[in-house]
Amino acid sequence: MPGLPRFYPNPGSTHNWAPCHQQPGAWAFLQKTTVILWLLLSSTSLAPTWEGGGLMWSGTSILVQNKVCPLLPLCPEQKYKDVESSLQIEEVDGLELVRKFSEDMKNMLRRKVEAVKNLVEAAEEADLNHEFNASLVFDYYNSVLINEKDENGNYVELGAEFVLESNAHFSNLRVNTSISNVQLPTNVYNKDPDILNGVYMSEALNPVFVENFQRDPTLTWQYFGSATGFFRIYPGIKWTPDENGVITFDCRNRGWYIQAATSPKDIMILVDISGSMKGLRMAIAKHTIITILDTLGENDFVNIIAVNVPPFAGVHFKQLVEELVVKGVGVVDQALNEAFQILKKFQEARQGSVCNQAIMLITDGAVEGYEPIFKKYNWPDRKVRVFTYLIGREVSFADRLKWIACNNKGYYTQISTLADAQENVMEYLHVLSRPMVINHDHDIIWTEAYMDSKLFTSKSQSLMLLTTVAMPVFSKKNETRSHGILLGVVGSDVTLRELMKLAPRYKLGVHGYAFMNTNNGYILSHPDLRPLYREGKKLKPKPNYNSVDLSEVEWEDKAEILRTAMINRETGSFTMDVKAPLDKGKRVLFLTNDYFFTDISDTPFSLGVVLSQGHGEYVLLGNTSVEEGLHDLLHPDLTVANDWIYCITDIDPDHRKLSQLEAMVRFLTGEDPDLECDEELVREVLFDAVVTAPMEAYWTALALNISDQSEQGVDMAFLGTRAGLLRSSLFVGSEKVSDRMFLMPDDETSVFTMNNFPLWYRQASEQPAGSFVFNLRWAEGPEGPGEPVAVTASTAVTVMVDKKTAIAAAVGIQMKVEFLQRQFWAATEQVGSAMTSLPDCPQDLDCFVVDNNGFILISERSQEVGRGRGSWPQSTLVLIFRVTMYDYQAMCKLPDHHHSAAQPLASVSDFVSGRLLLEWSAWGSWYDRVAEAHKHKKQELLHPCDTEYPVFVHQTAIQETNGIIECGACQKIFVMQQIPKTNLLLLVTDPTCDCSVFPPVLQKATEVKYILPILQDMMRSQKPRRRPDSCHAFHPEENAQDCGGASDTSAWLPLLLLPLGAWVLPPQLLR
Repeated sequence: MPGLPRFYPNPGSTHNWAPCHQQPGAWAFLQKTTVILWLLLSSTSLAPTWEGGGLMWSGTSILVQNKVCPLLPLCPEQKYKDVESSLQIEEVDGLELVRKFSEDMKNMLRRKVEAVKNLVEAAEEADLNHEFNASLVFDYYNSVLINEKDENGNYVELGAEFVLESNAHFSNLRVNTSISNVQLPTNVYNKDPDILNGVYMSEALNPVFVENFQRDPTLTWQYFGSATGFFRIYPGIKWTPDENGVITFDCRNRGWYIQAATSPKDIMILVDISGSMKGLRMAIAKHTIITILDTLGENDFVNIIAVNVPPFAGVHFKQLVEELVVKGVGVVDQALNEAFQILKKFQEARQGSVCNQAIMLITDGAVEGYEPIFKKYNWPDRKVRVFTYLIGREVSFADRLKWIACNNKGYYTQISTLADAQENVMEYLHVLSRPMVINHDHDIIWTEAYMDSKLFTSKSQSLMLLTTVAMPVFSKKNETRSHGILLGVVGSDVTLRELMKLAPRYKLGVHGYAFMNTNNGYILSHPDLRPLYREGKKLKPKPNYNSVDLSEVEWEDKAEILRTAMINRETGSFTMDVKAPLDKGKRVLFLTNDYFFTDISDTPFSLGVVLSQGHGEYVLLGNTSVEEGLHDLLHPDLTVANDWIYCITDIDPDHRKLSQLEAMVRFLTGEDPDLECDEELVREVLFDAVVTAPMEAYWTALALNISDQSEQGVDMAFLGTRAGLLRSSLFVGSEKVSDRMFLMPDDETSVFTMNNFPLWYRQASEQPAGSFVFNLRWAEGPEGPGEPVAVTASTAVTVMVDKKTAIAAAVGIQMKVEFLQRQFWAATEQVGSAMTSLPDCPQDLDCFVVDNNGFILISERSQEVGRGRGSWPQSTLVLIFRVTMYDYQAMCKLPDHHHSAAQPLASVSDFVSGRLLLEWSAWGSWYDRVAEAHKHKKQELLHPCDTEYPVFVHQTAIQETNGIIECGACQKIFVMQQIPKTNLLLLVTDPTCDCSVFPPVLQKATEVKYILPILQDMMRSQKPRRRPDSCHAFHPEENAQDCGGASDTSAWLPLLLLPLGAWVLPPQLLR
């Protein structure tokens, strides 16, 4: 393949043509180029004017420069200057802002905690007053069976009439807010005496659910998950089985249940893969391991010890478990020694959970009790619990395995079938919860971010990120105190979107944002968090969406100063230069950001606020009368950011149907005194409405004036303000608009959202005052198959008061691509008429207009429009330089043969030799999808990965250059110059020399392949994390003899456990 062409640039002024004087024909070429540039940039005879079809350019000017505003007699910038006396520009105090947001969030979350505490008290009191009745007969509302009728039209048992109504507060699901109902997984018998007694007892929660919701209408789902397996949810809802008619949802597997029921834990799983474990026994053992893994959360650590597992590259837990095969003879003592040594090492180094430690022994038999090992490592303190799982129907080794469990404060169970695994594995959670239950420590836990997409299988539940507050419920009966009986867990969901509304977008400036992370450094909310990926036509949660680390989003903080400070719950500030990706990573802004951070009291969360230096440090404040503002607020061309909270409309049912604009009007007119609104934001919207109101009349007159002209090139004009106000005016009929998605709510890049200002606003704000930003628009989006059909041009409106500058608004137009191109080619034709000795550009020269990121806006070859930097000469690296960006949330194609030795990944055997316990969330949720490969071989599977990709940016310090490209046998002459007052560049080249043999530089992401030493370091070095404040590992009153069932002993079967040849990571847990 040919290498890169050599080129000889000559950056400098347009008068510096020295290198080209020495080349035959170069001087004539540059003469032609000079004329083209002069005509394009002329400010005298070729000034822009308004003519037929919208924005036209007399002669050849192709740009909307700073002359546009004077041509608009009511330009918004001039109008802001007219009211300058009533304006104030205040500096934003970032620390004060983050503390205010934190306090508001703390108060909101405290109300959720109070609701959960009410449920705990009610549940424990109900249990205290309830006597177990083994013959209890009780009908209850079963969420699966409600409203179901038999063939005779009668309601089925447990399926009485249950009124359901659509409710906007609950994602428009049909619910009953007057009562709860009960869900059970398919494998739990709905009339089991334990279930009936528990459901009967928990009926006492119904009035508390209702009272909580009335007291705090912002509450969402409230629920009680029972240790016996039933799930009481408020408001009541119809639960739909999956396509196989099965209810797989088990509340005891949810993260909120597990975290509330137990303290953090280090788990070593020892699995027997000796020859006796073949067939069904191995299948049961694998399923048991998977079930254990499903009970782990973000504060837990885990590893597996098995035997003779070949070193697979890049294989993780669930995949490893699926590939286990029986082999060899068993030596349990080696495996136990290894497990105890790993746990001891972590305990002494204060690594891992620094709380509970346990060994899970999964086998079909044991030859002895291994007393010497337990005496050496675990007795007399017994700080490591040992849980034993006897696989199969044989009971010969039951007594020995029970003895191991009972003498190490664990629990013994026998698992005979696949269906037995769930209930038997759950017993270890009850054991670990005993110390907390006996001590009656009601720890409040908050989960990491998650999407409960399994909660309502076939409902239209939106995939919103949630966090859950939960507390354990204990039996307070004296006769069961030493047994430490966990009744269940109560919880309530909080949508992170609602929480982040307490950090209003308008207070953060054009590029500012707020974000939250957990005690482990994982992102709760961040505008750059992308939890979903597209598989075919469906959006799905990424396998690792809730374990994205702060350092993977704010990746330019190489020293992790910000992350460490926030993990340590510090309050402070930090400044960092960043490269902010825009337009789905195709563009980049260079910003200097100030980070302000603090903790949110009584939670494991920390809050950060980012303000960009420059205009982000100031906020513009104006004032006007309600009467004048209200009049202008009602103009038909005006809308406001529907994602922003001008008024609270989601609490009172009467307000939920109101748009934000309608709510503001009712608030300002006093029509609805119960409405609660952000008075500062409403005041700024009123002011912006008054200042920008004349634009409507001007745009209307302009549209009428051009409607009869034959050529219509400009589709619309638009304006947005820092208060989220948006005005737009069509110059053509709506059916003729080139890009109908533009400014529509579904096109989040072009409108104000909760996370970001519009792309055209953000880009304009970073250009010099009076400059215009041009951007291509695609009819079907940048990934769509369609051609670019529209171009936007926007400019920022700045205001200066007392030598402080703030951005008040941005204004722009949308035009057709072909309209822009026609004006350019008309300009080149004038070159030929101005200099008769010079042919026009299309015949004699290659002419391009590109933007500051290298995307072609104008080319004589239409197929090149919209293509990136790789489509045109490499010599332009003089003006356009490459920036490497990273994406730590990418999804990559799985290799066809993931065991291939050619893969530059580390052998997993190298990891276990380091004797590691692995952070469950950090390394666990990645490879759950790998097991699906066998089921969906025809479907292209993706896996989480890290990628790097190039972005190309204009070097603004160099305004022009010229030179020669050496293309083998010929030389290509080029001239490139920035078009003033825009983000555009004119590139003119000599077409006679063909350089197409040289490879293009593509804007394509490539997966980062880590070499072995780096990957080992990543594995062994745990990022700083803040452990939960409480740990309940042991209690002196604990009844350790409550350790499982009994059985006779018999002959033993051999067992071999050796250090694992691969470490593994857990499946994605959906709470």
